[in-house]
Amino acid sequence: MNFLRMSELNLTDKVVLIREDLNVPIKNGKVTSDARLQASLPTIKLALEKGAAVIVCSHLGRPTEGNPEAVYSLAPVADYLTDKLSTPVSLNRDYLTQGVSIKAGEVVLLENVRFNEGEKKNDATLAKKYADLCDVFVMDAFGTAHRAQASTEGVTQAMRQVDKTVCAGPLLAAELDALSLALETPAQPMLAIVGGSKVSTKLEVLHSLAEVCSQIIVGGGIANTFLAAQGHSVGASLYEADLVDTAREIMDKTEILLPEQVVVADKNDINFDDFIGSLQQATATVKSVDAIGDNDMILDIAPKSAKQLADAISKAKTILWNGPVGVFEVEAFGSGTQILADAVKNSEGFSIAGGGDTLAAIDKYQVAGGVSYMSTGGGAFLEFVEGKALPAVAALQTDV
Repeated sequence: MNFLRMSELNLTDKVVLIREDLNVPIKNGKVTSDARLQASLPTIKLALEKGAAVIVCSHLGRPTEGNPEAVYSLAPVADYLTDKLSTPVSLNRDYLTQGVSIKAGEVVLLENVRFNEGEKKNDATLAKKYADLCDVFVMDAFGTAHRAQASTEGVTQAMRQVDKTVCAGPLLAAELDALSLALETPAQPMLAIVGGSKVSTKLEVLHSLAEVCSQIIVGGGIANTFLAAQGHSVGASLYEADLVDTAREIMDKTEILLPEQVVVADKNDINFDDFIGSLQQATATVKSVDAIGDNDMILDIAPKSAKQLADAISKAKTILWNGPVGVFEVEAFGSGTQILADAVKNSEGFSIAGGGDTLAAIDKYQVAGGVSYMSTGGGAFLEFVEGKALPAVAALQTDV
């Protein structure tokens, strides 16, 4: 994959527009989780160090286009950036009509791009207005790269039409480098861990990984469908009967590693309107997959089986992890995920992890230091794994 990198450019006295993913939770005017903001800071700082005038843009939430509600304003993000960059970061709300007045060494944050009509539809006129603001466009928001929108893909096309420079920021470049290493040229054997409630949500991921992985560990409701495909009863567990044949097709492509023992709870003890709360009170019982009762719900991989799967992880040279293997939010049903998380941490192979629940598990079990790369891309991460072209990335690619 060939693309120009911001780190390679001379940005002295250039006006640089950086598309970041600053879509963070805000409560009472304050940022409550700053992981994405922290991730964006090195790119902004590097552009400043290179002598640029820096304009930053992002979306926040899902406002109605053309209706700029205060609850979706990026004002709290401007305050955050002012504090972390130790330089004033002003919020510009009139950039489409009045442009942006900025000098080298300054930072301006544009108001929420989703306030602009045509953003989601990738309107060419809007994209040109973004392009008119800058000399260089930097795409650094991997989490939005799977969307062809005016501030992600459209602006790149508009820049190219007038021979302006477009490039990947350090954060995006790092994501693409890590994913390419894991999926295009992986060290073998490669193993994937895929969790989740339904095979249908990960069907393309599983098919794609089956082409490159020697082994795949499946967990959650996905594992139940594969257990059913092997002829096991899964009792009252969530599974997809209509995808049992699909599960068998995937099993024909690669080795699917399934537990011999699982942790179950009685469905009568579970209130599905308060699923996590009721599980806190439910009795967790270890059972063989050959002994699942009609009222049993499989909610985790039992420790003995998890340790056997951990041994497979320890032998892998490349590991891709997407999804916990149990209801890890509840201690009684979290040991499987914790054991596998520790195995990834202790592995000597290259490991990449992605997905919100996966990152939450990594945080809970404090294994981040042992994961080679953690992707914050969400939907973009899954689409890349599926082998789909990401529009905002495709637009950046060069022939050289």
